[in-house]
Amino acid sequence: MAPSKFREMDVSGSANRFSELRKAIIPGKSYIDAGDLNCQNELPEAAYLKIKETIMTHLREGARLISLGGDHSISYPIIEAHAVRYPKINVLQIDAHADLYQDFEGNPYSHASPFARLLEKGLISSLTQVGIRSMTDHLYEQAEKYGVRCIEMKDFGMGFLKELEGPLYLSLDMDAFDPAFAPGVSHHEPGGLTSRQVIDIIHNIEVEIVGADIVELNPERDLNDVTAMLAYKLFKEICTKMMQG
Repeated sequence: MAPSKFREMDVSGSANRFSELRKAIIPGKSYIDAGDLNCQNELPEAAYLKIKETIMTHLREGARLISLGGDHSISYPIIEAHAVRYPKINVLQIDAHADLYQDFEGNPYSHASPFARLLEKGLISSLTQVGIRSMTDHLYEQAEKYGVRCIEMKDFGMGFLKELEGPLYLSLDMDAFDPAFAPGVSHHEPGGLTSRQVIDIIHNIEVEIVGADIVELNPERDLNDVTAMLAYKLFKEICTKMMQG
């Protein structure tokens, strides 16, 4: 249900189409809406393959993509496709959860495991995680095993921006925000980032962003479209930064 909510916010009349970086983000002009990819009735592996092949097709055509989820499981095939196009790709993950589980509830394609899959395949050069506040012993072990730079929320600062390398893929999970700013997510995790902190992160990325996703918007749990409007605003800011690359 999330992609249609993004579109609804664009035409709601309660916000204009300008980003804070003074760029108009207009459908059909600034970007092309490629439509929805429906995986609702697919088995996990089939959905993974369908997403990966679709993204690869767009990338072969020269597109730069912002993918709108959907839960975080979509990032595995999306980033894998980007790794073919950009063999030394780096990832910035803004999230409450590390999503590094080796085997979560018996599903290797789970929303809790996408970055474990990418790292075990050696598909990304580096992974920087920001806003994390739900680590377990297993997740600490996984982060150490794969050399992940995990900036937990209790240690948050902006210094990591200077150490990011390009080409960069940005994966933004809406539950990175404190629930006060984004109630419309499936897994509330208190003590998170503010809207302004995440916008400042996006604005101050100095390396080239070659792809991005915004995931985990759950309209059924939202309040007065607060989370949907925040997600739409983030889309505009990310789109502007990608256009500058």
